Amino acid sequence: MLFPKKTKFRKSHKGRIWGIETKVNNTKLGFYAIKSLSSGRLTSGQIECVRKIISRKMYKLGLLRLKIFPFFPVTAKPNEVRMGKGKGSLKYWCFRVRPGRILFEFQGASETLALEIYQQIKSKLPLKIKIIKFL
Repeated sequence: MLFPKKTKFRKSHKGRIWGIETKVNNTKLGFYAIKSLSSGRLTSGQIECVRKIISRKMYKLGLLRLKIFPFFPVTAKPNEVRMGKGKGSLKYWCFRVRPGRILFEFQGASETLALEIYQQIKSKLPLKIKIIKFL
């Protein structure tokens, strides 16, 4: 599981996911990329699951790059606990995704293999995604 080694504060405010991604929205030549079409949160478990799928399918054929890292802590209180008594404990780490963000890049796969990877990833993520080819 991915999580940061050290953070300044253990817990943070929820915040909102707004706008369209403008910084990480293109990739280099020769890469296939998975791009998000909707906003949401990706947990560290989901990111790790997708990383394993891509690395198993590629099987030493090329290069895989993660363009995201879960650095945002999400807290939750246990079930059937009364209101008050402070903020809940840390439950998981996540990454906030805005539409247009490149999530993963991989190189060295054929087009049919890239489409197979996309079909498997699509069912694992809670976002709408598409595959992009830069050749």
